[in-house]
Amino acid sequence: MFFPHYFQEFRGYTLSNLITPLIQVIMFGMGTSMSLRDFAQVAKNPKSVFIGVSAQFLIMPLVGFGLASMSGLPPEIAAGIILVGCSPSGTASNVMTYLAKANLALSVTLTSISTLLAPLMTPLLMKLLAGQFIEIDLLKMMWDIVKMIILPIGAGLIFNKLFRGRSSWLDTAMPIVSMLGIILIILIITAAGRDSLLAIGPLLIILVTIHNLSGYGIGYGLARLLGLDERDSRTVAIEVGMQNSGLASGLAKALGKIATVGLAPAVFGPMQNISGSILATFWHKRPIIEKSELSTGIER
Repeated sequence: MFFPHYFQEFRGYTLSNLITPLIQVIMFGMGTSMSLRDFAQVAKNPKSVFIGVSAQFLIMPLVGFGLASMSGLPPEIAAGIILVGCSPSGTASNVMTYLAKANLALSVTLTSISTLLAPLMTPLLMKLLAGQFIEIDLLKMMWDIVKMIILPIGAGLIFNKLFRGRSSWLDTAMPIVSMLGIILIILIITAAGRDSLLAIGPLLIILVTIHNLSGYGIGYGLARLLGLDERDSRTVAIEVGMQNSGLASGLAKALGKIATVGLAPAVFGPMQNISGSILATFWHKRPIIEKSELSTGIER
């Protein structure tokens, strides 16, 4: 915000070109930590998986569309709110789920499935909901997501298969690399969109906060309404509320609108980590009492 020129260009190289490679590195790290076990919950708990994935691609896109339509923001900036909503959940949700004493196995499964569905669902939802704000090339966006997510995750899965048990250093390094990558992405987007942020920053922060909190609240309420237990409902809430803002930033770059469409993802990323930590801490302190346990007084 104060020294944007340091994060826009370095010796003639436009730093925004780093965004896609950084996301690919992060997704490769996700792939190295994945296995077929991550999808076991589909067979063990299909109802929770179906509700979680459906909520992921219904609640946040529709809430994002509503906020964008009512915001009065310039079309490209408003489209960024929808883009965040149409993105899959991110790996940060797995950490928050663990801290919240929710269903970690279900969280990993939901993150994995929503990520793999992103090349289809995200472009379709963007075309449907954001088409009135910006032009969406459906096939190009699908290919962009495949390059940013599917190919790196596939490479990570292969790496994990070939070097399982011999790459513990990678498990230690990738979370740090991912964190630094996200920080650098936020720096670059903030610098690129500095002028717009100064003009509409407070309003965008309010809208992003409403978007994020709505995901938690509606996700939890819908899960309980449809009969999921407390642990699974907490998991669905966190998965719905926390989005892959890094992917959204990469798609904004692919659209050539990093300084406008990319602003909402840049704000959403730090905001969701703050709110997610608060929510996880709150739930961590509240024991889970299931209906079958009420009569015996047993707590988890």
